[in-house]
Amino acid sequence: MGFRISLSLWQLPYFTPANPLYREAITRGYVVRDGDGNLPTEDAIIDFSNPEAVAWYQSFLARLLKMGVGAIKVDFGEGAPLHGQYFSGRSGFYEHNLYPLRYNCAAAEITRQVTGENIIWARSAWAGSQRYPLHWGGDAENTDSAMAATLRAGLSLGLCGFTFWSHDIGGFVKQAPLELYRRWLPFGLLTSHSRCHGAPPREPWHYGEEFTRDFRRAVTLRYRLIPYIFTQARLCAEKGHPLLQTLFFQYPDDPGSWLVEDEYFFGSDLLVAPLFESEASDRHVYLPPGKWIDYQTGKTYQGGRWERIAAGEIPIIILVKDGAVIPHVAPAQSTAYIDWSNIELRFFRVDADRGDALILLPDRQIPERITVVCEDGTARIVTDPLAG
Repeated sequence: MGFRISLSLWQLPYFTPANPLYREAITRGYVVRDGDGNLPTEDAIIDFSNPEAVAWYQSFLARLLKMGVGAIKVDFGEGAPLHGQYFSGRSGFYEHNLYPLRYNCAAAEITRQVTGENIIWARSAWAGSQRYPLHWGGDAENTDSAMAATLRAGLSLGLCGFTFWSHDIGGFVKQAPLELYRRWLPFGLLTSHSRCHGAPPREPWHYGEEFTRDFRRAVTLRYRLIPYIFTQARLCAEKGHPLLQTLFFQYPDDPGSWLVEDEYFFGSDLLVAPLFESEASDRHVYLPPGKWIDYQTGKTYQGGRWERIAAGEIPIIILVKDGAVIPHVAPAQSTAYIDWSNIELRFFRVDADRGDALILLPDRQIPERITVVCEDGTARIVTDPLAG
């Protein structure tokens, strides 16, 4: 039917006494001890400062990956005992923050060895964990405030050098309320990686036909924007920039942009303002200097001030920089089936300036037809950013 399943398996580095591997891990000396040689917690915690423990742990993941598992969910990792003694010879004071980095590395490296991919789903991180993407925001509540906190946390993570991050669309703890799920969905789909995860059910058809149509409309938007997302992801990763950016990241000299924490740039050209209040259909949006075009309605705005803007058919506000050229493709069941040979360039302009689009494409994907949706404009297609 054209579906591709990316199966992610959940696991964690703490073995309870009921775990069949609990005794083996202890006997082999692969766990964290305290100063007296005892377990510092009831669980046996893998000591990732021990190379033999890492290889042992990776052997179990390798079996799963060879069975066809797409990614390992690298959950927890923030609970390394401060009063523990580690194989490295260091105490928990040194190893506590380093633990999630070692943990991320172990899972990502075995994934790359087996599958050629470097993708994990990790909850904890430390400086350097951006080398092992990606990380998600943990178990968010199903509330407006948790949705807003998710964005604030993600923007902060991006400023720490993390290009990619994700979150549980609709919140995790309980079944997502329909109205909240509907507003959270486009925010989640306009994040680097998207997943509807949490207390079930999450399938849109459980919420009715109207929500299923809303769901399909938002997912279609993401898939049509895949060339833009791919391009921006490549550029950001090469530069160490976040894909979701604070306003002041793009406009550091604009005082107003330093005061906004509930909007973000998705790449360099799309300004996104989610709806964080129940039953909201519009909101105040701060527009940095310049001119802006509403992606959904085509209405234009002058920047450098606040505007009250209504959301379009998709319950989120998306504004495009004047003069930006946004590449689109026809939606497909999977990114594996996207037709990269036929790209549509949508030229957003208020003034009559000509636009120029830099589009990075997957290897060996050269478009046969490019449609430019504007009165005039230019575009250059670049398959290798080093080629100029």
